[in-house]
Amino acid sequence: MTPPSRTALRAADLARDDLPPRPDLTALVPMLTRLKLTAIRDQLETLLGEAARRELTLAETVAYLCEREIARKDERRIEMALGLARFPMVRDLAGYDFAAQPAVDRQQIRELATGRFVANGEAVLLLGPPGVGKTHLSIGIGRAVITAGYTVLFTSATALIAQLVTAHAAGRLEERLVHYSKPKLLIIDELGYLPVEPDAAHVLFQLVSRRYERGSILLTSNRAVGEWGTVFGDPVVATAILDRLLHHSHVLTIRGESYRLREKRRAGLLAASSVASAPPASAARTKRTADAPLTPSGVTS
Repeated sequence: MTPPSRTALRAADLARDDLPPRPDLTALVPMLTRLKLTAIRDQLETLLGEAARRELTLAETVAYLCEREIARKDERRIEMALGLARFPMVRDLAGYDFAAQPAVDRQQIRELATGRFVANGEAVLLLGPPGVGKTHLSIGIGRAVITAGYTVLFTSATALIAQLVTAHAAGRLEERLVHYSKPKLLIIDELGYLPVEPDAAHVLFQLVSRRYERGSILLTSNRAVGEWGTVFGDPVVATAILDRLLHHSHVLTIRGESYRLREKRRAGLLAASSVASAPPASAARTKRTADAPLTPSGVTS
């Protein structure tokens, strides 16, 4: 192979001399840090190299850098919000078996996952027997709502009521009410499995009343709303709580077989049920007007 001529080498040197000097990015690091643009700072050379490879214009490059910064901030916000939500387990809507529960309207769940009900300060009630996936749906909706930009707090009904009663006895009820009023969505799981003492029902009413039309509540229960008078031991308080929950609400009633019992039956651990399954009920969306009367049992028919 013939070595390059002296003239060719000189031309290559001149070409290198004409190239703009490689920019010194060091001065940008403290400025990006001060502006808290940490994603751009940490990947600056890589991002600029990608922009050059794609031959982006100056405006396109700025937009590209901003997109990467926003994506990083969203990731961190979601990660922090998921930790603060205190979900008891990881569940998402993609893992819910809609085919096994035909009473659940997939489109309605997708609508709830957008978080619009939170923006409107509406309530969601998931009602049905144990094992049909109410907690799964509540966590999945909660995670989707966090992704949409809202804050969420998950608690069991027993833990919530115990904290409110204890705070009330210690003269710190207002502090607890403020705590549970802060998140945009409060998820209360498994109301109705244990009876609620009258004093406890009154402090729960105070929380529901404080959040009314200001913050959303998603509540799961194994009891139909007509039975809440028995749950609370006070039909008057039950009616007052339902009045606020049902005013602007989405009520989903799930009637189906328990996932856990079905799996045990498939494994041969349980005999086939001799009781026919209840027919699927539509996942009804209830929008009760302010002047619709409540029946003594708690809700309109």
